[in-house]
Amino acid sequence: MNDYLTAKEAAEMLGISVATLYAYVSRGMLQSEATEGKSRARRYRRGEVAALLARQELRRNPTKAAETALSFGTPVLASSLTLINNGRLFYCGHDVVALAQKRPFAEVAALLWLGDWATTSLFSYEPPEAVWAQVAQLTPVLAGLPPLGRFQMVLPLAAAADLAAYDTTPLAVAQTGVRILRLLVGLVGAADKNQPIPAQLGQIWRVENAVELLNMALVLCADHELNVSSFTARCVASAGSDPYAVVGAGLAALQGGKHGGHTERVAALLREVATPERAAEVVRGRLRRGESLSGFGHPLYPEGDPRGRLLLTAVAAAFPHSPAVALAQALIAAVQRAVGKAPTLDVGLVVLAEALGLPPTAPLTLFAIGRTAGWLGHAIEQYQLDQLIRPRASYMGPMPVENG
Repeated sequence: MNDYLTAKEAAEMLGISVATLYAYVSRGMLQSEATEGKSRARRYRRGEVAALLARQELRRNPTKAAETALSFGTPVLASSLTLINNGRLFYCGHDVVALAQKRPFAEVAALLWLGDWATTSLFSYEPPEAVWAQVAQLTPVLAGLPPLGRFQMVLPLAAAADLAAYDTTPLAVAQTGVRILRLLVGLVGAADKNQPIPAQLGQIWRVENAVELLNMALVLCADHELNVSSFTARCVASAGSDPYAVVGAGLAALQGGKHGGHTERVAALLREVATPERAAEVVRGRLRRGESLSGFGHPLYPEGDPRGRLLLTAVAAAFPHSPAVALAQALIAAVQRAVGKAPTLDVGLVVLAEALGLPPTAPLTLFAIGRTAGWLGHAIEQYQLDQLIRPRASYMGPMPVENG
């Protein structure tokens, strides 16, 4: 899809004449840019025209605009954390593709929480000893649960032992965030706590040679604007709940099959394909039966999810002879030929785990630990705003009946 429109195309999209379009430009409602070459024609950013159209719809029909805003529609909350624009993703103004290749996860978390890279003193905060004592007592129960189950079971106990979590000033929440992240990693397995989080995960999963890839995955997962788990976390923070509750709420949403749990559907699709030679056949069969191609196509990235693209490229470069990489590449090519859709971050996480020989729960575990940074960033913003999120419902049930 072209990012730019001609004057005629922009006018048609807005339902106005070209003359009215020029009037919008003169009044500062819309900007135009010179086209390349000698042509005097002007062009218009598709995203800006779409935003103007959404604002007009909001004024004409506030109820309808509010309804569509809840599904990839008009922005409903102000945030300084993440921008998705023209197929690119930014954290606090920094391109995430560049961050994932150059910055440690700890620095990206600090950026989302406090707006800078400082981590020297921040990441020294450990969960209270009482928390680890409780974890030791629960070890037989926790051992039978997947990592997300362990997270959800222990977080409320940890909150009860961490009185400092009731301080919701930005620095205090960041310090609590460090304790939460360290707790989550500790629940995945035993590792040297003096090492950065990606290195600890590398030790736990015995892939110390792939720490850079694990770091990349965590950074790419860290935030993604108002996805369902971040919106849920933000709602909980708006009620004044502590950061442990915020992360617990985010986890509850993340595990759903339409969000982070989608990684399991991607893994199932790859298992169905089984060999590169079967990719086209499986894609054709799913399309014929009206079934989804899990992990392909993202509403916010018509030209492809940059997170999935980067992670898949990095895994293929690190493990060019991996059967998992060959299988994924065959599936990606088959889907592209059939429906023109590109892989999302979910595919990247699953292929990373398969190439490294990680446990089946690893993609969602990486997603949860990485996204915890974003949930806490949203919590800090919401605590500072000090405003309850309380939308109204459009009642569709039977009208009241007068008893007579």
